[in-house]
Amino acid sequence: MTQYQPQGFSLLPTAVKHLLIINILVFATDYVLQSRGIYLAEYLALFSLPTHEFQPWQPLSYMFMHANLSHIFFNMFNLWMFGAAMENFWGTRRFLFYYLVCGIGAGLLYMLVPGLHVTIGASGAVYGILLAFGMTFPNEYIYLYFLMPIKVKWFIIGMIAIEILQGVFYSFDGVAHFAHLGGMLIGFLLILWWRKHPFSRF
Repeated sequence: MTQYQPQGFSLLPTAVKHLLIINILVFATDYVLQSRGIYLAEYLALFSLPTHEFQPWQPLSYMFMHANLSHIFFNMFNLWMFGAAMENFWGTRRFLFYYLVCGIGAGLLYMLVPGLHVTIGASGAVYGILLAFGMTFPNEYIYLYFLMPIKVKWFIIGMIAIEILQGVFYSFDGVAHFAHLGGMLIGFLLILWWRKHPFSRF
């Protein structure tokens, strides 16, 4: 049984709305600057510590950078679809804290993987949100490709298995599988902490 109480319903709650706006603005700005030969990724992407490009703000800034239109679309769609439900359930402060911790934690764990040097995107934080949705509403149904119903808990378990396999066998396919797993791991640990300490500030 969860320790949290629903905070009311909003189709576009405060934190999700502002995260969507920030991500879209950064993406649009990056697109315009690239046409002028300026690449924000050189400063805001997350580079691993052995490289001289690493800067201390990157574990946060990389979360707001995206490679292309499909990359930002799927991240923002999932942020809205699952993040809105979690913000409505948890409240804005707890949700935003969770989102940022998952994203930063995902990036830091990704940096520990040998041979992987740079990453961008909100995927680590978004996968943390997916994990939270699965732990909070495990028996709810979602529809794969809008057709096939499946319980959220089985969907999340399947996602974890796929990410592990792809991370092990396709580490260099251009997708940050270990960042996805890192976001889910950090989210899992944080939710366990909250369930054991339900009256903590966040």
